[in-house]
Amino acid sequence: MEDVLIDIENLNFEYGTKANKIAALENINIKIEKGEFVCLLGPSGCGKSTLLKIIAGYLQPTTGTCKMKGESIQGPDWNRGVVFQSPTLYPWMNLKDNVEFGPKMRGVSEDEIHEISAHYLEEVKLTGFEDKWIFELSGGMKQRAEIARALANHPEVILMDEPFGALDALTRVDMQGLIREIWQKNDTTIFMITHDIDEALSLGTKVLVMSDRPGKILKEFKVDFTHKIFRDDSRHRKYDQQYFDIKDEIIDLIHSQD
Repeated sequence: MEDVLIDIENLNFEYGTKANKIAALENINIKIEKGEFVCLLGPSGCGKSTLLKIIAGYLQPTTGTCKMKGESIQGPDWNRGVVFQSPTLYPWMNLKDNVEFGPKMRGVSEDEIHEISAHYLEEVKLTGFEDKWIFELSGGMKQRAEIARALANHPEVILMDEPFGALDALTRVDMQGLIREIWQKNDTTIFMITHDIDEALSLGTKVLVMSDRPGKILKEFKVDFTHKIFRDDSRHRKYDQQYFDIKDEIIDLIHSQD
């Protein structure tokens, strides 16, 4: 249990009042261990983003528990970095100031702040763009900046809500490769929502499939394709029969909800 970072037990969540309640999540049980890359798949409106917001501390479960390292999550915390689909960068700050904002709020020394921003801007390949305003950045650059800003706080887990969904296909592939490299290099723990089965299989070490609303975990898959990419020293996934078998099973699970 000492490796369990996020522990969710018998979690239920309902929106609305007693007279007009909507069940969003039902009996969710998930353990996220340190160093895992967990991808959550499911149909639109099934409660994926609601679950992420509960882990982030933006919402409280109706019943059940959501804990981090044995302590109930009561609100947002810098130990849980969040990256959304649409960038939430501050437009009145340049890129460097956006990345440095979190450490500044935590009272980190000025020298360390500069080291942190330089390090993570290099990791996301944005060195040289430090003084650019947010409107000057492309969509892919903004998402890389979001990741750098989340990493700058040294969070124990990064929560990603379809972070690449709005990007074009080529940029999306580049971003998948980048986040895989960052995850391995920094021994980061990542929980990511995606609608893309191939994205989930090529990045995740664990893939969770959620039912239609109220969202329930239908099945958990332990997968190794992202490690195979590292072992093969390749930036691209290589398909085999096991990959297609798991993908077909996930498609059948999701379609069984129609």
